[in-house]
Amino acid sequence: MGKVERKKKEKKDALLSTAFELFTTKGIHKTSIADIVEKAGVAKGTFYLYFTDKYDIRNKLISHKASQLFHSAKEAMHKEADLTEVSDRIIFIIDHILNQLSENKVLLNFISKNLSWGVFKSSIITKKDADEINFFDAYAALIKNSGYTFQNAEIMLYTIIELVGSTCYSPILYNEPATIEEYKPFLYQTIRHIIETHRLS
Repeated sequence: MGKVERKKKEKKDALLSTAFELFTTKGIHKTSIADIVEKAGVAKGTFYLYFTDKYDIRNKLISHKASQLFHSAKEAMHKEADLTEVSDRIIFIIDHILNQLSENKVLLNFISKNLSWGVFKSSIITKKDADEINFFDAYAALIKNSGYTFQNAEIMLYTIIELVGSTCYSPILYNEPATIEEYKPFLYQTIRHIIETHRLS
């Protein structure tokens, strides 16, 4: 990476980290683009080189943060040689991500409040930056290398993401109706059932 590219990346990273700090302390609606650029120490025009508005930077933040979570889980999974079944691999990734979110409740709050399937499709599945993982390509490779054929793998992914996203927030933050560790066996049993339902052969 040349000096110019490095400077651009530093400015974009500064905008992303500043926006995350402001969004998670003041809230998105009370944060203006002027607040972000002032705190990041960049010109307002620089913001528009990378983002169209504050909702665009929010979506790219979700993509960026989710990519980091997934990358960490994927790296950890590759170290587990005995994980050969697709259901075990998917559950390992989910478990690793849940553990990361349990340790970073600010990030959990941010993602849970702003992540929807539409945002997921546009911001996480579509690769935007060279340093971010194309989540859908990684998932498709996982399915392809499983040795099985699945009926509508995208619907299966949607169902799993919606299940995890909608049910794990309260166990992590409030231990309701159980702690996340108490809840995980029920969650993973259901995920295995979803995978088995979609498996054709």
